[in-house]
Amino acid sequence: MNTATKKKDQPFIIDVVPGLLICFAVMFVGMYGAEFIGYMMIKAGLLSSESKTPVSGIFVAIIIGILIRNTIGFKQAIFGAGIAFSVKYVLRAGIVLLGLRLSLVEALKLGALGIPLIVACISSGLFITLYLTNKMNQSNRLGTLIACGTGICGVTAIMATSPVIKAKEDEISYAVANITIFGLTGMVLYPFLANFLFGDDPIKAGLFLGTAIHDTAQVTGAALIYHQVYDLKQAVDVATVTKLTRNLFIIVIIPFVSYLYYKNINNAQAEEAKEKKSLPKWYTFIPLFVIGFLLFALLRTIGDTTIENVGAAFGLFQQATWESIYTYSSSFGTTYLLGMAMAGVGLSTNFQMFKGIGMKPFYIGFIAAVSVGGVSALLITFFGHLVVL
Repeated sequence: MNTATKKKDQPFIIDVVPGLLICFAVMFVGMYGAEFIGYMMIKAGLLSSESKTPVSGIFVAIIIGILIRNTIGFKQAIFGAGIAFSVKYVLRAGIVLLGLRLSLVEALKLGALGIPLIVACISSGLFITLYLTNKMNQSNRLGTLIACGTGICGVTAIMATSPVIKAKEDEISYAVANITIFGLTGMVLYPFLANFLFGDDPIKAGLFLGTAIHDTAQVTGAALIYHQVYDLKQAVDVATVTKLTRNLFIIVIIPFVSYLYYKNINNAQAEEAKEKKSLPKWYTFIPLFVIGFLLFALLRTIGDTTIENVGAAFGLFQQATWESIYTYSSSFGTTYLLGMAMAGVGLSTNFQMFKGIGMKPFYIGFIAAVSVGGVSALLITFFGHLVVL
């Protein structure tokens, strides 16, 4: 029996286990590496002692994966199948479980004006990024990833969008680095800017931090800095609710930006071929994992609602039990599954891929981040006093 036949007959589980194990190991090191960075920032006085690390373990896992791939390397025949499985399927499972973190009840707390304010900030991030991407003749895929990361929820939005538009590993890594750098910058600077712009108003400050900073961990870090410096704890609650509400828009934005992406590609191809081609069917822009994400968010919402009405989630689980269920389940998805997937992205990224990308996407990310912050500050200045929690 030749090698090809043996490979064909080999059980699938044996193919993927080595790659999954290396992804898990890289994720594990990345997770604790991020915690160590946060610990050092606290020791340096950059964060309060109660703060969690503002550096995503996912980002650290990507960096470690890239370093492994481009230094010692690994045998593709042994690890390749598992790494590819992690990037494709483990990623989707993690995004589905992420839905348990988000409750529609929390979103409704912002009222009739808070949600339109969030929509305006998301829209500005998306359209400014996509406009600059087109004007600077950059990759539509990369521009779409940066737009989603800037407009919605940082690294998570990038990961959720990447499989829909079939983004390459180098584009995902570049977009994550882009969002992380500007998100961390905002986390350090925006608490002081919020106080300068809005004085001692914790609701306006919380709205600003929740809409102007990219990643959830960074929003939390910025709100805790604001609370520590200015002793206004309500800003932490407002920023958290604002950011979680913003995260919910991933359900709508992923299909929308995917439509824009494929429409631009179709127009470019049609112009080149001098013929009009039809776009994919509308339902193809709504991937199954986004539907799963929505269903789990609805599950969380129903559970929270039944606790308020009858004292037990679904009439079965007491509040403490229900909180443990959705907290541990969503943490497993965001920490382990998404961490493994992004470790796989890092392990699949060759430095040679970055040749030709250049610095323009970083300029785009910078302008988009500043624009979102500017739109947020302007809208909150005029309308923030109408939002009451």
